[in-house]
Amino acid sequence: MARKKTITREHILSAVYEVISTEGFSGFTARNIANKMKTSTQPIYLEFKNMDELRTVFIDRVTADIRSEVYDRRFTDDCIVDLSINYVKFASDHSVLFKSLFVDDHESGNQLNEFTYDLFNEKVASDEKYSKLSHKIKEAIFINCWIMSVGLASLAASKRAKPQNEEIEKIIKNLIDLSMKHPDVTLTR
Repeated sequence: MARKKTITREHILSAVYEVISTEGFSGFTARNIANKMKTSTQPIYLEFKNMDELRTVFIDRVTADIRSEVYDRRFTDDCIVDLSINYVKFASDHSVLFKSLFVDDHESGNQLNEFTYDLFNEKVASDEKYSKLSHKIKEAIFINCWIMSVGLASLAASKRAKPQNEEIEKIIKNLIDLSMKHPDVTLTR
């Protein structure tokens, strides 16, 4: 009789989440993940072809969770301000995970940058205030607000600052205004 599988894909992904949330991607090894589950590495390789596939599945899962549980919260009447507030709040509440995902250099960095860019574009496309703006202005708003949000979030994650929602709202609204008036004043993406 075949043995019943006791370590599932979900168990493995939960262990990956715990490892990344406490150690960052430097701890993303089969051995560390297996140790977290108190098992050998065999179940990992039975569920996933390799560590690259596991990383991709994890990033897909965590971005879906972040999208639904973090970025959909409303604080103001402005979708861009809300994205920034949510980003900073996520960094403050989950500092190691935030740094691991959005600050540290790792193989999935570009995938996470694209996730952020796509999410911004989805929010802007469904908002009357922003949807009809030119591509150039939307790009300027994205880049300027993204840079500021990453800075504020990094400060919040490292506990060097505690940006309040009202402060973030003022800063981001000023950047939006600046970007609309001067869309050439930005870094390239």
